[in-house]
Amino acid sequence: MNSFTAPLAPSSVSLSRLAHIFVAGAFAWLSVFGAPAQAANRERVEAFLQVTGFDVAIESIALSASSAPILLGLEEEDFGLQWTALTREVFDTEFMHDRALDILEATLDDDSLAHAAAFYASDLGQRLVAVENAAHMGDDEEKELVGGALLADLEANDDPRVDLFKRMTVAIDPEDVGSDAILEIQVRFILAASYAGVVDLRTDEEGLRAALRENAAEMDAEIELSSLRNAAYTYQDFSLEELIEYTEALEDPTMMTVYELMNAVHFEVMANRFQALAVRMGDLQPAQEL
Repeated sequence: MNSFTAPLAPSSVSLSRLAHIFVAGAFAWLSVFGAPAQAANRERVEAFLQVTGFDVAIESIALSASSAPILLGLEEEDFGLQWTALTREVFDTEFMHDRALDILEATLDDDSLAHAAAFYASDLGQRLVAVENAAHMGDDEEKELVGGALLADLEANDDPRVDLFKRMTVAIDPEDVGSDAILEIQVRFILAASYAGVVDLRTDEEGLRAALRENAAEMDAEIELSSLRNAAYTYQDFSLEELIEYTEALEDPTMMTVYELMNAVHFEVMANRFQALAVRMGDLQPAQEL
């Protein structure tokens, strides 16, 4: 068993990795899941997932599994070949898709669904979805390196795209609570791992939260930078006029409400799978003594 008296502070590498994973948007509590006046039917929600690309965003949650051992002071290699089989089973894409579909079916109203779907079904919307889907599933190192270089060039030339990227980030996370999402998922995962006997957590939940909050400022800065790099990489082939149109679409109040709900669903599915992973990790034996 790996033992520590307080959670390990993520390294700059893992902070970057975590920020990249969670940069998709804001975290909202499940209290937003109140039943709408007129919930959309399942077929329309399924179509909504596809036309907006949210189905790929949910599928990409599986890529976050590689960060799980880091949060416990372990590495994927410590579990050998068992790790790959375990994560494939826990982060089952069909299960995650159905879970997201269930929540959205109960919470997404017809008017909001129609508003978001209409934009993303447009020619510009579908081009945006195509590049966003590719970015979700793309190589993290390439996105970080190429996106960083593109962002540096834009900043050096005072390109207005940088301000548009910042406005996009605010539109999908107006309360700027991305770090709260990371902290909550970390807490739920580490506590579940402790209960499963994967680690010996010699602190209570309050102490765990306090220790994790020590990295909050650094995490916020990394999330902001990761968001800008990701945007520079993803939207590099779009004109300034197209990015203005997209930014204004995201800033529409109805669209912001849709994103609040999608972000809540995204992080709830992620937290659920991380907790399930922690429980299953208790059944594995690390490949080496720690």
